[in-house]
Amino acid sequence: MKERIEKKRLAILRILKESEQPISSQRIVELLYEIGQEISERTVRFHLKDMDKDGLTEYIERRGRRITKKGISEVSKARVVDKVGLINSKIDYFSYKMNFDLNSRKGTVVINISFIPIGDMKKSIKILINAFKNGFSMGNLISLHYPGDLAGAEIVPEGYIGIGTVCSFTLNGVLTGKGIPIRSLFGGLLEIENGKPSRFVEIIKYDGTSIDPLEIFIKSGMTDAAGAANNGNGRIGANFLEAPGTAREEIISIGEEMRIAGLGTFLTLGWPGHSVLQVPINWGRMGGIVIGGLNPIAILEESGISVISKAVSGLVEFNNLFPVENLYDHYKESS
Repeated sequence: MKERIEKKRLAILRILKESEQPISSQRIVELLYEIGQEISERTVRFHLKDMDKDGLTEYIERRGRRITKKGISEVSKARVVDKVGLINSKIDYFSYKMNFDLNSRKGTVVINISFIPIGDMKKSIKILINAFKNGFSMGNLISLHYPGDLAGAEIVPEGYIGIGTVCSFTLNGVLTGKGIPIRSLFGGLLEIENGKPSRFVEIIKYDGTSIDPLEIFIKSGMTDAAGAANNGNGRIGANFLEAPGTAREEIISIGEEMRIAGLGTFLTLGWPGHSVLQVPINWGRMGGIVIGGLNPIAILEESGISVISKAVSGLVEFNNLFPVENLYDHYKESS
């Protein structure tokens, strides 16, 4: 009984964590139903009142509930067994929820959020601009967030500046919106030789992990994104996906439009039924490799700057993004 209650509370907290605004109990019920959990509104209100008392949620008059910092911490401490496959679920959830339109260039896109110590920002800005300029990043757009701001589904802590980078799963969202089914298989450590992808040296399947693979590679010191960017030889984070082979030409066209919009595109796109960098592909399908959005942040870590990163953090309006080369001006104007 206690375990069932904990699972329901955790599901409600995750819904609140992924919402940028306070939401009503009725809306929570609707969102729970969308992920396959049928809970009555009366039961949701009961749990919310208990979580208010425990300091996990708070009621904002006439607007609904929002999660507190303690609630966010509770979600992060959830049992590992409850988190396995969570990244896969987040990919599907945000890919479906984002509503970016390529033609009008309006709507939301998926971002990763990284927290950089304020004292390291000047050094970080220079490194980030060079990192994006030298390639192996997902597009050239970022967002800037200050302490207390809600960035995606994360609150920027005191003493830090939040940098949002375009998540590679934005590509999933755009293709899904065009009616092209995409399946992300794994995140990997991709070896780069002479400026070109050579092979995957490590992989982690999305349906078997509770942490984003690139977060693991970065914090474990396994990347050499600086080497890849500076001299064309190193190791970067990348995602591997499958798509219908019959949609290849349309996918190439959409990918090019995304590149022009500053959101990035495929690093490599294979042919139907043919392996990609020795990764076998099912009949009628084709494989594609997409650069991980956190690679520029990996260069910060490699430079000795301690960064807290949250991959697949949430959604942000496209018009809140700006070219990374303007980061210094944006930061100076706002600081």
